[in-house]
Amino acid sequence: MAAWDLHVSVDDLGPEAPPLIISVTSDLHIGGVILKLVQKTQMQQDWSDYAVWWAQKRVWLLKTSWTLDKYGVQADARLQFTPQHKPLRLLLPNACTLRVRACFSAPLLQAVIEICRVLNIRRPEELSLLKPPEEKEKKKKKEKDEGGEEIFDLTGVVLGSAAPSFYNGMPAHFFDTAETEAIYKMLSVSQPTISPELMSKMYRPSSLIDKAQINSRWLDSSRSLMQQGVQENDRLVLRFKYYSFFDLDPKYDAVRITQIYEQARWAILLEEIDCTEEEMMLFAALQYHIDKLSQSQSSNPDFKSSQNQALEDLDSALMNLEVKLEGTSSTSDTLESITDIPELKDNLKLFRPKRLTLKAYKQYWFIFKDTSISYYKSKEEALGEPIQQMNLKGCEVAPDVNLAGQKFCIKLLIPAPEGMSEVYLRCENERQYSQWMAACRLASKGKTMADSSYQSEVQNILSFLTMQKSNPGPQVASDENINTQSLVSPRYHKKYKAKQLTPRILEAHQNVAQLSLTDARMRFIQIWQSLPDFGVSYFVVRFKGCRKDEVLGIANNRLIRIDLSVGDVVKTWRYNNMRQWNVNWDIRQVAIELEGNVNVAFSCVTADCKIVHEYIGGYIFMSTRSKETSEGLNQELFHKLTGGHEAL
Repeated sequence: MAAWDLHVSVDDLGPEAPPLIISVTSDLHIGGVILKLVQKTQMQQDWSDYAVWWAQKRVWLLKTSWTLDKYGVQADARLQFTPQHKPLRLLLPNACTLRVRACFSAPLLQAVIEICRVLNIRRPEELSLLKPPEEKEKKKKKEKDEGGEEIFDLTGVVLGSAAPSFYNGMPAHFFDTAETEAIYKMLSVSQPTISPELMSKMYRPSSLIDKAQINSRWLDSSRSLMQQGVQENDRLVLRFKYYSFFDLDPKYDAVRITQIYEQARWAILLEEIDCTEEEMMLFAALQYHIDKLSQSQSSNPDFKSSQNQALEDLDSALMNLEVKLEGTSSTSDTLESITDIPELKDNLKLFRPKRLTLKAYKQYWFIFKDTSISYYKSKEEALGEPIQQMNLKGCEVAPDVNLAGQKFCIKLLIPAPEGMSEVYLRCENERQYSQWMAACRLASKGKTMADSSYQSEVQNILSFLTMQKSNPGPQVASDENINTQSLVSPRYHKKYKAKQLTPRILEAHQNVAQLSLTDARMRFIQIWQSLPDFGVSYFVVRFKGCRKDEVLGIANNRLIRIDLSVGDVVKTWRYNNMRQWNVNWDIRQVAIELEGNVNVAFSCVTADCKIVHEYIGGYIFMSTRSKETSEGLNQELFHKLTGGHEAL
């Protein structure tokens, strides 16, 4: 077979060095090419991380047993012999920038798994990387040139295949130097509030379209960084992509919980998610409390001993909890809970919104049984046929509460053939609201009040309402040092002056002042998760047969069709009613088949349909996780569900 010349650039020879020319034949395997390259460089070094990259085809030649002919490499190819692991700058959820060694040759999922191992974040499948906004990136480069950006460097950390060891609750690789120890503090301790000037420069979505644009920048989990045009030292954003936080454990997830809290905090402050005024004051009070505790922890000269003490406190708390749990159940109670499904019966007020009508609530007698609500004119007529029975399975449940006005309403969007039927239920008091709201939330997931989580859900709602209450206790001393602009979103700064916000935040703080740092973060995350729009990722799409653009919301258990002009929910489809979904890659259209011979098809306007396909498959993958199989991540199943034909 005739020999021919192959041109290969070698990174270590420098950017100005000409490509090496080696004589090859088409049946030479890639391993032989690498051997010839190493011999020709005459450089004695570790080449084990190096591989061949074909820039014209955007492909790594990683299968060393494959021949040049099998890969389709010919004399006009220009190859590059380059390290597979390169430095990458990551903007973390806490707005800090970290430089790490990332794998540029493996699928993105594998690169994220390796990054999360270094950062000590469990459940790496919940995170991914996205590109920053281009306009902001240019501004940040200018700021960096002016010396405005601090970068924490972890490129020197290289972990082997063995599980990381821990010392006093801290991964051993952070224990090596004062610099790495400072980085662990940055990762696991909440960052101090930033100045109003910096906050005003941060990107804030102002519409559903803006929110949809954010989701168009996610990278493809089944392709490598190099294949997606990412270069050495580029800046990417590390975020929790899937809002299914599985098995959160304060004992092992210090970094993970802190970063989830930081992502939640910025989502609130930058108005990526809506909340009521009372909820905003509670979020502000929790942030203020967490900032105070974090500053005292950071200033502790013996950070390691405080970490160790926190773990010991947590262990004792868990032991006490186990003892309590063991003593609170009996066989008879368990049998009774299995055989008897609890019911709720009470007078509530009902309202069905219609156009050009005022809100007029009318009282009925309601019975909540299994996953359905029936209502009657009165208690006496409950033995007969109800006026209506509403099955809440698959419905949308949202709170509509104003504590100051003693308004306790539950908004229900119930699936109907013509769209979503909107119903409001008004309760008399907090206790009644907590019981009915908890039952509605469980019913929307197909669960009844016999579920073990019902009572805890009731208590969580009650405690949430208690936290929002204004405290009529002793007058709170005003703290002039509170930076209210970093605690509430811009909307409330336009509405109130700082001297009006400060006493309200301090008043709300009285209800959370007894919480520990971990409890405060966890409570912040839980309240964020209870917001109506939590965990919904938006995309502008065009449904088949429609002439106008609409919004598709993708959540952890459902797809939501939203009217783009007014923002109202038109229809909801649950994943558990989905028979199959597929993508026509030629016309870039997503098609979904649901129970009842319902077929939905749409094309994506603001993002590639691969991103939407990956979101749906990713959430279905998240639902397959269990504690029994939680130790190993099934990457093959993840790629089957998210990768499409390109991955297969």
